[in-house]
Amino acid sequence: MNTSTPRVFIAATRQNDGKTTTSLGLIAALQKFFPRIGYIKPVGQRFVEIESEKIDEDSVLMDSVYRMNTPLVDMSPIAVEPDFTRKYLQAANNEALVKKIQKAFDRVAWEKDFVLCEGSGHAGVGSVFDLSNARVAKILGAKVIIVSQGGIGKPIDEISLNQALFEKENVEIIGVILNKVLGEKIEYVSDFARRGLKRKGLELLGVLPHQQILSNPTLELIREELHAELLNAPPALNTLVDDVVVGAMSAQNAIPFFKRGVLLITPGDREDLVLAAGATTNPNSEDKMAGIVLTGGLRPGANVLKAIQSMPIPVLLAKADSYEVASKVNNLIVKTRPADAEKISLIRDIVAKHVNVKKIIDSL
Repeated sequence: MNTSTPRVFIAATRQNDGKTTTSLGLIAALQKFFPRIGYIKPVGQRFVEIESEKIDEDSVLMDSVYRMNTPLVDMSPIAVEPDFTRKYLQAANNEALVKKIQKAFDRVAWEKDFVLCEGSGHAGVGSVFDLSNARVAKILGAKVIIVSQGGIGKPIDEISLNQALFEKENVEIIGVILNKVLGEKIEYVSDFARRGLKRKGLELLGVLPHQQILSNPTLELIREELHAELLNAPPALNTLVDDVVVGAMSAQNAIPFFKRGVLLITPGDREDLVLAAGATTNPNSEDKMAGIVLTGGLRPGANVLKAIQSMPIPVLLAKADSYEVASKVNNLIVKTRPADAEKISLIRDIVAKHVNVKKIIDSL
């Protein structure tokens, strides 16, 4: 396997701590030093089917943003399907999986100056089929950066657990990046986290400020999650949702809530609310509501459907009731997507400003 191309493995203390956000920003920052960068997610758990191949969503994202010029199947060599673990425990084929990862890495690294490897969850994820993140980092001969959520005590406790598994595999940890730290606490957290990590023999490489926009879902993501029907043809579905309002009041009382970025969730037979939202929405204004979700599978009457067709905001029809819809939207795990241009630009700026990329390069 290729051992000469510089590489780094991005791990985390938990799922959804910010590995992909960090990876997305780091590639842009590293391109100033390494013009040709490759990307690989050796073991992926969330995948889409592309030309009959199961490809991890993050690999699709990186290729869409950075045009990696590498086959997607090599950027995502192993996709953990629902029955993957059962099949492995019945007939372990670890050697074949290891070779698959190594060969994929060789192809990803071909004619590249640097390769960024992204893990999946905490250091132990994948242990059940003998491919924990720590083990995969060892296979790839990569040093590790651990990403954790903001704070001091809890993050360092969790980092220590992960550190132990990486050290067991003799994998070196370059340092730690803390994510989603409130702006007013950055200096405080940076100071004391640096002290705490130093006691564990670890470097603090950066502290990324919390940005609410990165946690806000788009209407398209909500539509997919709810398996909802789109009742009109708005200009776009990539509008961000800043707030959610459940329409359980009169139309007159609801109007003050119809503000920029608001998603209205209301039963499909509340035609008064739908018409009020339409009447108060200026198609030429940037302060429009994000959209409307009609619930309970209740399709409005013909006149209201006609009014919906002319609305400049998306109107969705979901089968679930209002409570279930609101719960799903509230608990939605928001992943950055190729169409999220505003988010991607922000991520690049944040990582470039708040992560010590030079220190990462020097450690390699």
